[in-house]
Amino acid sequence: MRQIITHFTDDDLYKFTMCCAVIENYPRTQVKYKFIDRNDTVYPRGFAVELLRQIKFLENVVITDEEISFMRHKCPYIPDWFYSFLKGFRYDSRWVSVSQDAEGHLEVGFEGNWSNTILLEVKVLAIISELYYMFTGLDKALDYSAYYGKSESKARRMIEGGCIFSDFGTRRRASYKAQETCIRAMKDCNDRIAGSGRFIGTSNVWFAMKYDLTPVGTMAHEFICAIAGMYGPQMANYIAMQTWAETYRGALGTFLFDTYGWKIFSLNFSEDYANMFKGLRVDSGDNFKELDLIVSKYKSLKIDPRTKQIVFSNGLDVDKAIEIQNYAHGKCLPSFGIGTHFTNDFSGIKPMNIVIKLVAVKITESWPFYCETCKLSEDIGKYTGNPQTVKRFMEAIHFNE
Repeated sequence: MRQIITHFTDDDLYKFTMCCAVIENYPRTQVKYKFIDRNDTVYPRGFAVELLRQIKFLENVVITDEEISFMRHKCPYIPDWFYSFLKGFRYDSRWVSVSQDAEGHLEVGFEGNWSNTILLEVKVLAIISELYYMFTGLDKALDYSAYYGKSESKARRMIEGGCIFSDFGTRRRASYKAQETCIRAMKDCNDRIAGSGRFIGTSNVWFAMKYDLTPVGTMAHEFICAIAGMYGPQMANYIAMQTWAETYRGALGTFLFDTYGWKIFSLNFSEDYANMFKGLRVDSGDNFKELDLIVSKYKSLKIDPRTKQIVFSNGLDVDKAIEIQNYAHGKCLPSFGIGTHFTNDFSGIKPMNIVIKLVAVKITESWPFYCETCKLSEDIGKYTGNPQTVKRFMEAIHFNE
C-alpha cells in the first residue's frame, strides 16, 4: 500500500507547541501512551503488520525548509531554537509497539522520551483511520466531488450563522484527500460570501501552509495529564498554566480546562491567570452548562466574560455549533473547532472513534518506575486510564462531591 503520511507538518499545531514546551520544561521526562478504540473495532487480518510498516515510513519523513519558513512566519511565538530541533528530528519505529489479538482488536503503544513520542499521536491516528478504509475497501466509496459541495454548504451555514470556526479534523479523517477537500471548500466559501462568521484556519500545519491559512491550536489534555502524573492532580492545572505562561509569555493563551473537571480547575483558576489567558476551551460536558460556569467564574473575579474567547470543540456538528453560537452571543467571544464532522462525514461511512492517551510518566529516565495518570473529563464515557488510577485521582480531587 502507498505511504499515507508524506509531510512532516501533516500534523496538528498543538503537537509542535507542546513539544516545544516539553523540551523547555521537562526535557528528560519519559512517558507511555496507549491506543483506545471506543468502538471496539475488529480490524482486518494483517492490519497491525501494515500499520507498523506505515510507522516505519515515518522515519523518512523530515521537515523541509519551506515548512520551517512558513512556521516561522505564522507562529512567531515559537522560539527559533525549536526549528533546529525539528530540523534534526527523526522518527524511530522502535518507540512504537503494535499488535493484533486473535479476534482482530488492535493494540498500539508508545514509550520513550516525551519530547520524541509526543510527535507520534496525530500521525498514527490519521494512519489508522485512513488505513482502515483502505483495508476494508470503503475508500472506494468516498465521493470527493460531492464532499466538496457538502463541505462548502457547511461553511456557508456556519458563516451565515455568525460562527468563527476552524478545522480540527486531522486525527480521525477519512483520508488526507478528505481533509484537503474540506479545507479547500471552506476556504473557497469564505472567500466568496459575506457574513458575520468566518473560516479562520486549520489545526493542520501542512494544509495551513498549502492554502495560506492560519494554523490553529495550543495544547491537549496530555500536557496536564503528564504533570498530574508527576506532581498529583490537585495542582496540575495550576502548574500547567504557570509552565505554559512562562514558555509562551502570553501567546497561545487558550487553556484546556476539563482534564480533571470544572471543580478542581476553578479552584486553580486564580485572578492572575484568568486575566492572563485570553480564554478557555470546552471539550467535554454540556456546552451550555460549561459556558454558564465559565461566565459565572469570570464575573466572580470581576472580569467581563464578553472579553474572553471560549473555544467549543466537544463533538460538534454545524447544527450544534450554530445553537451554541446563538446561546453564547453576548456572553463571551465564542469560536468553534470541529473535527470528525468536517473530515469524515461521508454517506455510508462510519467514522472511527479512536484516541491515543498518555497513561504513565516518570520525571527522568533514571527513575526505576512510572507513575500512572488518567483523564477525567466532564463526560463519564471519556474517562481514560487504569480504573484504579481513575478512582485514586477522583478521590484526590473530590471529583464527585
